[in-house]
Amino acid sequence: MAALLNLPHRGRFVLLCLLWVALWEAGAGQMRYSVPEEIEKGSFVGSVAKDLGLEPLALAERGARIVSRGRTHLFALNPRNGSLVTAGRIDREELCAQSARCLVSFNILLEDKLSIYSVEVEIKDINDNAPRFGVEEVELKISEMTTPGFRIPLKSAHDADVGENTLQKYEINSNDHFSLDVRSGVDGNKYPELVLGRALDREEEAVHYLVLKALDGGDPIRSGTSRIRVTVLDVNDNAPVFTQPEYRVSVPENTPIGTRILTVTATDADEGYNAQVTYFLEKNPEETSEVFELKSASGEITITKSLDYEDAKFHEIDIEAQDGPGLLTRMKVIVTVLDVNDNVPEFYMTTATSSVPEDSPPGTIIALFNVHDRDSGQNAFIACSLPENLPFKLEKSVDNYHRLVTTRVLDREQFSSYNITVTAKDGGSPSLSTNAYILLLVTDINDNPPTFPHTSYSAYIPENNPRGASIFSVMACDPDSNDNAHVTYSLAEDTLQSAPLSSYISINADTGVLYALRSFDYEQFRELQLWVTAQDGGNPPLSTNVSVSIFVLDQNDNTPEILYPALPTDGSTGVELAPRSAEPGYLVTKVVAVDRDSGQNAWLSYRLLKATEPGLFAVGLHTGEVRTARALLDRDALKQSLVVAVQDHGQPPLSSTVTLTVAVADSIPDILSDLGSLKPSVDPDDSGLTLYLVVAVAAVSCVFLAFVIVLLALRLRHWHTSRLLQASGSGLAGVPASQFVGVDGVRAFLQTYSHEVSLTADSRGSHVIFPQPNYADTLISQESCEKKDFLSEDKEETFSQVNSLPNIPVSYFAKRNKFT
Repeated sequence: MAALLNLPHRGRFVLLCLLWVALWEAGAGQMRYSVPEEIEKGSFVGSVAKDLGLEPLALAERGARIVSRGRTHLFALNPRNGSLVTAGRIDREELCAQSARCLVSFNILLEDKLSIYSVEVEIKDINDNAPRFGVEEVELKISEMTTPGFRIPLKSAHDADVGENTLQKYEINSNDHFSLDVRSGVDGNKYPELVLGRALDREEEAVHYLVLKALDGGDPIRSGTSRIRVTVLDVNDNAPVFTQPEYRVSVPENTPIGTRILTVTATDADEGYNAQVTYFLEKNPEETSEVFELKSASGEITITKSLDYEDAKFHEIDIEAQDGPGLLTRMKVIVTVLDVNDNVPEFYMTTATSSVPEDSPPGTIIALFNVHDRDSGQNAFIACSLPENLPFKLEKSVDNYHRLVTTRVLDREQFSSYNITVTAKDGGSPSLSTNAYILLLVTDINDNPPTFPHTSYSAYIPENNPRGASIFSVMACDPDSNDNAHVTYSLAEDTLQSAPLSSYISINADTGVLYALRSFDYEQFRELQLWVTAQDGGNPPLSTNVSVSIFVLDQNDNTPEILYPALPTDGSTGVELAPRSAEPGYLVTKVVAVDRDSGQNAWLSYRLLKATEPGLFAVGLHTGEVRTARALLDRDALKQSLVVAVQDHGQPPLSSTVTLTVAVADSIPDILSDLGSLKPSVDPDDSGLTLYLVVAVAAVSCVFLAFVIVLLALRLRHWHTSRLLQASGSGLAGVPASQFVGVDGVRAFLQTYSHEVSLTADSRGSHVIFPQPNYADTLISQESCEKKDFLSEDKEETFSQVNSLPNIPVSYFAKRNKFT
């Protein structure tokens, strides 16, 4: 330094510049700051931007951030001014404990060039902790014989601060007997000691209260205190003394074990340890020492064994009281035992029965017993009793003997057993009682017949059931027991349709399950009435009957039966008539059918399955009526074949079909003229309309010619037919049957229809309508025949003519008149 001062001014400047550059290079990247602890969050620590030679805003632009390892950030960078600020509360004692210096190191990273700068912040201590003692109060005991100069080490205090802020000295309050001496340890800590400066006198002052104070060197000064209680111990110069020369106490003999009966007390004029009195029982070879227990600390005497006035009426106890050093005094306690009612009555069962039949007569003896009480006088007077509402009573005999007898006939079904409690109560105050328990079982006799829950039963079984199927189950209950309650089932003898009922139904004798022995038919019978007998196994047995009604449920096992039109027996087909002049809705005929089933299984519906001319006829869904669906046309064929299906509504449904033949014509002569054209149809679905359409498509140019030829042919055939009818003389009855027998007997029907039409020309009327005059002129001429007028013939003659016609049964006309 002296050489530096001796240099010229210019040389000193150059040397200082070189020295500054060297120092900057040596400390490049290292920043040091200091901050006191417990400052507020956000407080200024140092200007990082300035120390790095940067503008305040450049620090944020270069991506500066704090990097530390494993420690919560205590500091943060302020991006606005480039300064380092606190990020939270800083506690030096928490960070560095008792260390002299507290340094927190971390790094600052500039992300643009990945430059790392080390920062070290020293946390300076402030006086924020006062000295503290481990205990708030210390108790010391010193004998009054202790000589002055005696030292007693005291508990030292602790201060979390360091330096001048830590513990500096101890003080004690002013007193006449004690002083304080502070010694410094090897570790630099200060340890206080209490020094006795003057002899103690317990009689003058037994307890001394001191306050030890510890102070630190902070500004302001902080302190902590600890209270010291010095007890002066006395010299043992007095023996314990009992409060009474002799203790007497009376105790009832039923006093529970553990009861305190007496507390003896002895006092000692001394204090402290010399006045601590302990009590002892003087050893005695007699039993008394085992009956009572003496608590050595409190002097309480408790009972450890039950007292019995009959064994010992009083007890003597010798007790010793001894202080701490060993001086003792003796005393006697006399315990008088008082007699009380402490014996309960005792039962001695002479004889008892465990069971009795339920039909035993009243007065039956159940048990004989004796009751005794060890007490005497009123305490030994015994009264026995039973609970109410029991069918028993007690009968007293000599020497406290009692009999237990029944008061009425017992019922096992009501109570199968009795748990009888006999109570014996003495006359003491308070009285004592004891119970004797007798379990009596009531044995069963067969006095109850089996009973069914219901007076009658109903069961349902579908028809066509399999053989052996379970139908129903009945169960009877018998309140008796064992064999008397074992129920067997049987069927009463009866007949059904001249056959034994047992051939239809059987019953399981043990379970009461009914079984079907054959398959039932609802159409044969719908209900079975039978009687089931339930019989127990008693001797003699008892029985009960119950009525069981078995209803057979219908199943769809019958197809619909068509009553009309009936199938002719000669193989011919029934024929119905529909005039060409019939309007839509004209009733042609009605299909009548029945079903032997019932309910939904017998609900029938009708529908048209097939027709020669589709759309010409319709069948009522539920009525079966066959009506015209539209007006009849000339091109409609004379013979219409209809297939009608009749179906029920069972599951699955069953059906039947019937084929109807309907003849279409406006008049009888037209029918006869067209009779020759009736031929069996190869395909029932073919119609005249289809034929005309085919012919029209095939030969359009010949339509007019074909129409003329057909018209001439029809007129010639009509003329020829009229001549034949006039030549017959006596009407249609004389015509040979062979001329009218055509396909399926149509000619026979047409011959009959000449009479029938006069009766039922209008099927919707309920009266007879006779044929028009042109029919009579054509078929029956009065000028050429000398027979009666047809209009005067009665019904009997008409039906006689009908019966004479071949292939048409009379039933056809009778049924037809039914619908007209």
